[in-house]
Amino acid sequence: MSDGWVALTRSLRQGSHKSSGACALCTHRLKSAMPHYRRLYVPGSWYFFTVVTHERRPILTSEIARKSLRTAIDSTRAGFPFTTVAWVLLPDHLHCIWQTPEKDTDFTTRWRLIKTRFSRSYIKGGGLEVKELSESRRRRKERGIWQRRFWEHCLRDDDDLRYHIAYIHYNPVKHGLVEDSRAWPYSSIHRPDYSDWDSRAPEDRGRRGYLGGE
Repeated sequence: MSDGWVALTRSLRQGSHKSSGACALCTHRLKSAMPHYRRLYVPGSWYFFTVVTHERRPILTSEIARKSLRTAIDSTRAGFPFTTVAWVLLPDHLHCIWQTPEKDTDFTTRWRLIKTRFSRSYIKGGGLEVKELSESRRRRKERGIWQRRFWEHCLRDDDDLRYHIAYIHYNPVKHGLVEDSRAWPYSSIHRPDYSDWDSRAPEDRGRRGYLGGE
């Protein structure tokens, strides 16, 4: 175990409790069929998220999209704090791990604000959206930029956290965008925290299976 990993997990635990065993229920609950979709909120926990564009349009790595997303996240985090443990941005989706505050687990509001603020900034800056929308989207007054929902998994322990960080960093390789994780520019693998991070696929690191994602 690297010194960087020890320092990272120690800093994340300071000031909050560890993700409880209750998080094990998260995967089961999220497999419930629509419309009985339920989310699990555990204060101070680590959450893995997958957020996808509408119709999987490859827009997120454009300069205007990156700027709009960065602004949307910063403005949302100013009012609704959270810590970003790891992230990766791909053309049609993103993955990230957040740690929520001890007394505020409302990640749904955070993602709603990020999506809304991104869409507004992206379109204002010249970004294009899907014009032919379903009746359901028109009725809800939704833009043709994001998929309606997002996917989340409440991380159970250090192994679960480590695995999903590895999954995030390896994702550009999985999708054939680069041959090495460090060659992809839109990723937290370039942060000092991960300077000695093993960039192999999660499956090559000794754990099999994945709970869901892109």
